[in-house]
Amino acid sequence: MSKKGTLHLNDGTALTGTHFGKWRSTTGEVVFNTGMVGYPETLTDPSYKGQILVITYPLIGNYGVPDRVRENGLLKFFESEKIHLEGLVISDYSNEYSHWSAVKSLHEWLEEENIPAIFGVDTRLITRKLREFGSMPGKLIIEDDDETNFQFNDPNERNLAEEVSIKEPQYFAKGDKKIVMVDCGAKNNILQAFLRRNINVKLVPSDYNFADEEVDGIVISNGPGDPKKCKTTIENTQRAIKNGTPILGICLGCQILALASGADTYKLKYGHRSHNQPVNEAGTKRCYITSQNHGYAIDSQTLSEDWREWFTNDNDGTNEGIIHISKPFFGAQFHPEASPGPDDTEFIFDMFVRGLK
Repeated sequence: MSKKGTLHLNDGTALTGTHFGKWRSTTGEVVFNTGMVGYPETLTDPSYKGQILVITYPLIGNYGVPDRVRENGLLKFFESEKIHLEGLVISDYSNEYSHWSAVKSLHEWLEEENIPAIFGVDTRLITRKLREFGSMPGKLIIEDDDETNFQFNDPNERNLAEEVSIKEPQYFAKGDKKIVMVDCGAKNNILQAFLRRNINVKLVPSDYNFADEEVDGIVISNGPGDPKKCKTTIENTQRAIKNGTPILGICLGCQILALASGADTYKLKYGHRSHNQPVNEAGTKRCYITSQNHGYAIDSQTLSEDWREWFTNDNDGTNEGIIHISKPFFGAQFHPEASPGPDDTEFIFDMFVRGLK
């Protein structure tokens, strides 16, 4: 780990650190996450597709990487089968790891997964800059590579949800009630949440025609990028709304549900990516601490009279969930399954399951 790597932002900022992980250069949208734990889950979250992630917590790599143990056919300690982000930037890296479940170092894992990373840079400076100017294109250039050979790009111009989605339906049998889950980048622990509740899950691609499925409910998963790029998923959701099947949208799925209902979405300045975001439930005095990872939000002012705001973010007042006034359609912008993070809002799964019965 003696080679150098440099993070270039498109405003001319350049920070040089020590390379680890895969020896290659890359480009992507630079974003930051303020979570203090759970880097194996965070790095395998498909919602980071196309992004160079800056983790603000300074102690990374200290507990290594766990084994690929499976539960219900899904990786138990990871949120998907692989790392989806483009690159990793951290303040300090722990060469020596110690944990009962660890089988390899973070460096070894990143190298296997073809992900470049650097440490020893001022992540506070990057975070302050992104908070002031917003998420921006960046390049992670490893020593000896010519920086001019790599162009800044905005991954959100692509349909990232389609890129991370499965290509064929998958089945997870557990009980008598059946739901179809639209995979826009679904985290494993969303699936596990339903399997723990004895729900059969049919996981389908993001462009699958799910509106006419004979199921008890529909879940539209989290995922990366601009929800407006998910045109086929939005059209199928519009048809599902007309059919009246109970629908739950999570994160990107909540935004897709809003777009299908006629509302609008917009890009947040620097997004919400942490495990400690406070959200208020409308009509109550309840404030929940939530885990989040999204760069877009719903414009509450564009909701039709049949929908109302369900949750709002206590930090910036942005929308965190919507609910239909009379029909079984609702969505949460945050992650009820957390992982990593608090499970304060897992009651949303129970609420949805009760609606199926």
